[in-house]
Amino acid sequence: MNTEQTVRTFLDFYRERGHRPVTGSTLLPPPGDPVLFTTSGMHPLTPYLLGRPHPQGRRLVNVQRCLRTTDLDEVGDPTHLTVFEMLGSWSLGDYGHPQSLRWGYELLRDGFGIPRERLHVTVFGGDGQVGPDVESLRTWEELGLPVESTTEDNWWSNGPVGPCGPDSEIFVWTGDEATPPQGTPTTDPRWVEIWNHVHMRYHRHEDGSLEPLGRSAVDTGMGLERLVTVLQGRRSVYETDLFEPWTSTVPGLWDLRDESSTRLVCDHLRACVVMLGDGVRPSNTGRGYVLRRLIRRLLTTLRREDPSRGLSDLPSHPLLHTLDHFRQTCDPDLVRSELLQEERKFTRLLERGRRLLSRPEFRHPLSEEDFGYLHDTHGLPRDLVLGLLEPTLVHVRE
Repeated sequence: MNTEQTVRTFLDFYRERGHRPVTGSTLLPPPGDPVLFTTSGMHPLTPYLLGRPHPQGRRLVNVQRCLRTTDLDEVGDPTHLTVFEMLGSWSLGDYGHPQSLRWGYELLRDGFGIPRERLHVTVFGGDGQVGPDVESLRTWEELGLPVESTTEDNWWSNGPVGPCGPDSEIFVWTGDEATPPQGTPTTDPRWVEIWNHVHMRYHRHEDGSLEPLGRSAVDTGMGLERLVTVLQGRRSVYETDLFEPWTSTVPGLWDLRDESSTRLVCDHLRACVVMLGDGVRPSNTGRGYVLRRLIRRLLTTLRREDPSRGLSDLPSHPLLHTLDHFRQTCDPDLVRSELLQEERKFTRLLERGRRLLSRPEFRHPLSEEDFGYLHDTHGLPRDLVLGLLEPTLVHVRE
C-alpha cells in the first residue's frame, strides 16, 4: 500500500463513521498562537478540546503536517524526521474512548491488513493523582489483544499546562517475519508504536493540579511515515515511497560518509522544501531562523569532507515530488532560488569565520565566553565554529 492509498484508506474509514475532514494543514499555527510551528495533529484543535464548539461538528478527521526541532539530534535514525504528517481523529464530547479503541483496531486489522498477532497495546496504570485506566484495559481484553500497563509512558499532555489525560498506545511487531513476537513494548524495541489514543479528561494547572474537563474528548494521532514504513515492510522511513525521490538522488550527487549523514541531508532538504512551500523564508529570527539553521546543518554535513559540494546540481524532481505530496503551489524555481541564495550567504559566513578563527586570540581551546562572543558579535553559531576548528581544538576551556 503506497502513501496515497494509506491516507485515503484512513480518511475514508472515518468519513464513513461520520467524521468531517478538518481543512488546512499548514506548518504555521493559527494566528495568536505563540509557538513557531504546528508540532502535533491536535495542536490547532486545542480550543475545541477544551470545550469550544467546532464549526464542523463533534467528529473530526485530518492529516496534519508538523515540524519538531526537539529531535534534530536524532534525525538520521530509522524513525525520526523534522517534518512529518499526523493522521488524526477526534471525538469532541461525542463517542467515548472504548469506541475509539475498537475502531482503531478495526482499521489496523481490516483496513491496513495488520494481523492481530503482530499487535500489542499499553494502557495507563495509574499514579498518585489518577487511577488506572480500567476501561481501556477491559476493552483491549475483550478484543483479544495483549495489554501492558505503564505509568509514565501512557499519559499524554502537550506541555506543562493544558488538556491532558491517559492514553492507550498501539504497537506493531517489526521483527523478522521468521521471528514470532517476543516480550512487550517496554522490554523489546522491535515493538514500534504507531498510534496513540488519548482520553482528554483533564486540564492541568500551573501548580500541577488536575481539573476534570467539562466535556471529555478523544484525540488520536498516528504518524503517517511510521505507518507506511510498517505497511511497506521497510526498516526505516527513508526506504518508503515518500522518500524515494530523495534517497535515489542524494547518494548520486554526493558521496557522504555514512547512512546517517545521507538520511540527514534527505530529511533536511525535504523539510526545507515544505517550509518554503508554506511561505517561510530564511532570516535571523523566528521561523526563518529555524529554516536557516536547517539549511546550514545540511550544508555543513555536505561539506564535511568536500568543501566544494553545493546545491546547484540538485535536480527538480525531488522538489516537485515533495511540493506535490504536500499539495503546495509554490514554484519549485523559487524554492531552488531561496536555497541557493542561502547557500551563498553561508559560504560568505564560513569565509568570515575562518578569518576570525585564525586570529591569535582564538588559537587556543575556546571558552564559553569565546563562543558567546563569536555568536553574538559575528553571527557564528557554536556548531559552525566547531566545524571550522581543527580537531585538536574541538573542546571547550572551562
